[in-house]
Amino acid sequence: MKTYSYTNLSDSQLKELIRRPKMDFQSIFGQVEPIIKKVQEEGDAGINYFTQQFDGVTPDPVVTNPMDQQVAIDDSIKDAIDTAFDNIYRFHKAQLPELLEVETMPGVQCKRVTRPIERVGLYVPGGTAILPSTLMMLGIPAMLAGCSTIVVATPPDSDGSIADEILYIAKKIGATHLLKAGGAQAVAGMALGTQTVPKVDKIFGPGNQYVTAAKMMLQNSEAQIAIDMPAGPSEVLVIADGSANPAYVAADLLSQAEHGEDSQVVLVATPDFNLNECRTEINQQLAELPRQKVAQKAIDKSFILTVDTLEEGFSFSNQYAPEHLIIQCKKPEQYEGQIMNAGSVFLGQWSPESAGDYASGTNHTLPTYGYARMFSGVSVDSFLKQITMQRITEEGLKNVGPTIEELATLEKLEAHKNAVSIRLKDINKNT
Repeated sequence: MKTYSYTNLSDSQLKELIRRPKMDFQSIFGQVEPIIKKVQEEGDAGINYFTQQFDGVTPDPVVTNPMDQQVAIDDSIKDAIDTAFDNIYRFHKAQLPELLEVETMPGVQCKRVTRPIERVGLYVPGGTAILPSTLMMLGIPAMLAGCSTIVVATPPDSDGSIADEILYIAKKIGATHLLKAGGAQAVAGMALGTQTVPKVDKIFGPGNQYVTAAKMMLQNSEAQIAIDMPAGPSEVLVIADGSANPAYVAADLLSQAEHGEDSQVVLVATPDFNLNECRTEINQQLAELPRQKVAQKAIDKSFILTVDTLEEGFSFSNQYAPEHLIIQCKKPEQYEGQIMNAGSVFLGQWSPESAGDYASGTNHTLPTYGYARMFSGVSVDSFLKQITMQRITEEGLKNVGPTIEELATLEKLEAHKNAVSIRLKDINKNT
């Protein structure tokens, strides 16, 4: 990991450190476009065409009802899933909004109510490993929000089946459809709808660059869907002072590096942090990882930034806007007010990022690529929409009407004014 000094960085060098690796979306869009077109034209057959091409299998049927499936998982795994599920459920249930009702002036009653996004698609990546945690992070808030149609899309195994762990969670969240497909073809199927895949209104979930490109393209198409957020490679930024355990810091950096070769791993260290020991720990722990080659490539492209003070560290972190921010310093809670841009924050030496990934209760579907400056992670709110309502009495219209008339006249919208004036005339006539 290359080391930089915050004090010695020029403005242009600082901007370069903050900038993420460029993704060649134009090239990827060109590869994804024919996939979307084929699914649009052929539906289920189009999905299966690409699943056969990319995964070597043609599931039949391509869509099933999870509730009809039998599952068999080890008790230890079931217990782990149930514990994580309960923690995530508990934290997200507390996010359900209350009715907002305000009388803005006598006789003018305004309120805001929440309604679920009715049809949602949850994309759960497959490939080298199953990801039951991702399904819990997406499915539990969807269930709590009350979404009526929940489509779970995930790549099938070589025999066309879906892992029992995924099926178990799909049943727990009340998923209505299970789409045995991954990649851009699964996203297209959910966005456009097919013979057996219901069209959804919003698609959630991480994925590779082709999945991300498909989500972005379909969001800006006649499919009329929303997506959870833009996505890039996984990220972690660790802020460490002299009280931090170098072995813990190394472990946290590597836990993110093993996600992929393009993972973004950053260490921000004060002068009293033992960098040499941390480097030694990285090398020793790296040598024991099954995904050593992947993690090594991510580490090689990552960097260390030395700062004179923790305040400088938080200043850089806010500019970088990491997906995950880990703070290993004395009394980390006193710095909460300085954190402006981060997807999820982990305070203190006993709070590894892995806890948020799996079982503490917070959501692990988070903004990457610097989007934490303006996006939040997935929550119950992500599956809800807000509708405002109002009821105005005669007294209320007499109170607010003249203001409406004056502003409508100013904007030269006479029909708007008349909609009030015609009512006020009748009110005045009857009083």
